[in-house]
Amino acid sequence: MNKAVLAVYPAPKGHWVGDGFPVRSLFSYDQLGGQVSPFLLLDYAGPAVFTPATRPRGVGEHPHRGFETVTIVYQGEVAHRDSAGHSGVIGPGDVQWMTAAAGILHDEFHSPAFTRRGGTLEMAQLWVNLPAGHKMSPPRYQSLLAAHIPHVSLPSGAGSLRVIAGNHAGQRGAAATFTELNVWDVRLSAEKSVTLSVPENHGAAIAVLRGAITVNGSREAREAELVLLDRRGGEIAVTAAADSTLLVLSGAPIAEPIAGYGPFVMNTRQELETAMNDFRLGRFGYLPAPDFKNFGAG
Repeated sequence: MNKAVLAVYPAPKGHWVGDGFPVRSLFSYDQLGGQVSPFLLLDYAGPAVFTPATRPRGVGEHPHRGFETVTIVYQGEVAHRDSAGHSGVIGPGDVQWMTAAAGILHDEFHSPAFTRRGGTLEMAQLWVNLPAGHKMSPPRYQSLLAAHIPHVSLPSGAGSLRVIAGNHAGQRGAAATFTELNVWDVRLSAEKSVTLSVPENHGAAIAVLRGAITVNGSREAREAELVLLDRRGGEIAVTAAADSTLLVLSGAPIAEPIAGYGPFVMNTRQELETAMNDFRLGRFGYLPAPDFKNFGAG
């Protein structure tokens, strides 16, 4: 039985996050609530062309508590630093899975090399909720390089699927997760079809980043549109009208209240107030100011 399509949401208007990420928010928890649980938000950045520069563009220091951020790079390079001492650069095909949990400060900029040479930036950032029992866990950082993410060829030469998290066709994903979920990077060739198997109890969604598809033979979706699917049923039939890049998400819902304010996602208003107070009191750690001196040299 196919998972029924509940809705196809049109491409949203774009906005800037800092000066480095022109994004479109394909969904957020205040819009769709429990229908996309355990996922909270999906921003799709680009594709956007940046000219060479001597100072990196991006987003400066900011906090998070109560969830995880997952950054997937398709083109360009992004550099990350956080108050737990983690840092790194991810490029095409790489994924950064940051568990903010009890609280973290971080910044995200175009990498030094990408800043100097310029080019096209395309990426997605997904927010994943944590259940109450893990919201105050220690922060964690997973750098998932493209070479370490399982790659599955789809039947009949239809395309490919990368198992960032979860399970597909016996291949376990690269990311360690707190709850049962799937995050799949799917490339489907024009005029090809695939049937994806997803657990019966999972809510599911397909974000069309590039291309155009038909789901279950009837509902069409194009670039930057979101297909929301029912929890009932265990299969999703997808046909591509053009070469398509899809982010397929599914997961067992977290049956808990959501209380969110900006970069904090907790269960109650009191927990939100505690998070804001802890941030003001410096309890999220310390992140040194970025050193941009002589950045353009070399």
